[in-house]
Amino acid sequence: MTEMRTKLRKFRYWLKHDLFSLRLVVLVLAIAICLAFSWGAISAMSRNWALAQELINRQHELALLELEVDTLELENEYYLSDEYQELAARKYRNKKLPGETMIYLPANSETAKNKHKTANTNQAEFELENYSNFQQWMQFLFGANR
Repeated sequence: MTEMRTKLRKFRYWLKHDLFSLRLVVLVLAIAICLAFSWGAISAMSRNWALAQELINRQHELALLELEVDTLELENEYYLSDEYQELAARKYRNKKLPGETMIYLPANSETAKNKHKTANTNQAEFELENYSNFQQWMQFLFGANR
């Protein structure tokens, strides 16, 4: 029994003088404070980064919506213009100006397909084909004509 008491007294002494000494307690508290500060700083930085990303995304969304609003405003102005009113009246109501005659072409006729083609585009393509690749580049870069 006395042996047990001595071991218990030695253990108390060790706890009181070695384990809970002032230096060791201060060191443990300092480490705990540093860890808490580091954890708080890292969590604040990660939260700020996430908020910054959300802000950037919302700014992009805002810019896109502003462009869409501007486009719709311009489209509304176009629909209110006299030019569109005349084109819509011609298309949907078969209206015409005095002195005009309406000609209806089938959608797939040769006349409708070739309506906007010009002979000048074929001639310009033919002229470029006669030049070599180097001559075409020189003409493009320096505007040199033969």
